[in-house]
Amino acid sequence: MKRLAELRKEKGLSQLELAEQTEVSVDSISSYEIGRRTPTILNLKKMATYFNVSIDYLVGYSDERQ
Repeated sequence: MKRLAELRKEKGLSQLELAEQTEVSVDSISSYEIGRRTPTILNLKKMATYFNVSIDYLVGYSDERQ
């Protein structure tokens, strides 16, 4: 999930800081960013809500953030 890393870096967050803010493990975030794992719907919702973007944007199905 290339967009997850982009959004995280835009906010100046480390993976640990994002993990703390979203209650998603740092290992999961790392795995999502490199494409080793696919996030659950619950984790997608947490991250999309945190970044105020749509899930479609987060996973790359749309170029519109909302």
